[in-house]
Amino acid sequence: MRRTKAAHIYKKTGNLRAVQLLLGHKKLESTVQYLGIEVDDALAISEQVDL
Repeated sequence: MRRTKAAHIYKKTGNLRAVQLLLGHKKLESTVQYLGIEVDDALAISEQVDL
């Protein structure tokens, strides 16, 4: 359930950083691996998000 909800949030918003925070991951790479997404896609999306 945890992975499913995180995956839905990521797909709906494209906000990898938000998913990282929600999951409590310290490294963005951990979140990318957890969601099973491509690193290049994840980095491109995360660069679009202003924090």
